[in-house]
Amino acid sequence: MTTALDHIHLMARNNAYANERLYEACCQLSPEAFVAERTNFFPSIRETLNHNWEVDRYYLDALREEGRGLGVFDAPHLETASELKQAQELLDRMLIGFCDSLTKTDLSRKVVQDRGRNGRFEETIANTLLHLFQHQTHHRGQVHAMLAGTNVAPPQLDEFFLDFDRHPAAERFL
Repeated sequence: MTTALDHIHLMARNNAYANERLYEACCQLSPEAFVAERTNFFPSIRETLNHNWEVDRYYLDALREEGRGLGVFDAPHLETASELKQAQELLDRMLIGFCDSLTKTDLSRKVVQDRGRNGRFEETIANTLLHLFQHQTHHRGQVHAMLAGTNVAPPQLDEFFLDFDRHPAAERFL
């Protein structure tokens, strides 16, 4: 990796890989375990994954300048791990495509983010992407911890970047 753009490309792929691994585990949960109330910022695995899906839609809308803004949050929550997995995979492919289309100069270009009553703010594409990746990592960690209280083992999510320690599933994202 030699440039910020290379880093963005890898982070988009790491994001998709980690989401895939996490959803593989979540899809093994019973419907009851998936919605069970747990100690966390959001009250269940389902609600945490719906939050990640919503926020990804919000930032991808801003990055692609589609203009829906907070309207993306009007979509109903998805009910099952399988539905969320499919929806997240689509967003992850869109995010990789967006990142792959960027040029070095695009990273400093500003896009508008609608914050409702708080206003509309401009932020660079680079900072928006870095925030999106950090947000996903943060909440994936919460789901990972919640899985520890179920009969499904939390998967390794960090075997992506190191050549000698890369999970075989990560190879297809590179």
